Amino acid sequence: MALDEMMRIPEHVALILDGNGRWAKKRGLPRTMGHKEGCATVEKTVEIAARMGIRYLTVYGFSTENWKRSEQEVGALMQLFRYYMVRLLKIASANNVRVRMIGDRARFDRDIVEGINRLEVQTKDNTGLTFVIAVNYGGRDEIRRAASKLAKDCVEGRVLPEQIDEAVFSSYLDTAEIPDPDLLIRTSGELRLSNYLLWQLAYTEIVVTDCLWPDFCQEELEKAIVQYNKRDRRFGGVK
Repeated sequence: MALDEMMRIPEHVALILDGNGRWAKKRGLPRTMGHKEGCATVEKTVEIAARMGIRYLTVYGFSTENWKRSEQEVGALMQLFRYYMVRLLKIASANNVRVRMIGDRARFDRDIVEGINRLEVQTKDNTGLTFVIAVNYGGRDEIRRAASKLAKDCVEGRVLPEQIDEAVFSSYLDTAEIPDPDLLIRTSGELRLSNYLLWQLAYTEIVVTDCLWPDFCQEELEKAIVQYNKRDRRFGGVK
């Protein structure tokens, strides 16, 4: 489908990439193949979003809860992450994309942390789409870490308690300087937030599709944007 020229393109689209395991199971493949195909879909989606004029694209790459999966699956995910960080640098360079990672990266192996840092540094001057990857990320953990940093600054006199408003608190979140998502898309039909961007999604429009993530394509993204354009967006009861 082709989007109407009058359609509003959301500035910031967030994605919950669900259904990799089910996609693989339907085809009699190991779960790791679903994750690999899902990574390829992420690559294509970054390029599509950049062409469409979306300014920020945030994806849920690896949650704090994902460590509970089997050791074999976590190990395979880490190897995929290593491989696609290299791929992502090429894609970012070709599409003028800036890459940012949110989440607590301290738990990752040193080479992965170095790879994340390298991606951010080498793409920081790109002026197109900002691609945000949430890794070892959980919304509650992000809020806890932000509150801890803010409390420390209060104790040390850098911030007064009476100065704390939403803007101040937001500046301590991983997403500081990134606008809140206009549209959240969740694939595979599940109706939950899964501990994702809990602060930032307060007024976000949500679209759920039954499409499994490896099958996500430009048409699915466009359908979600059409739905977004049909919403009567009001904040606090005021149009």
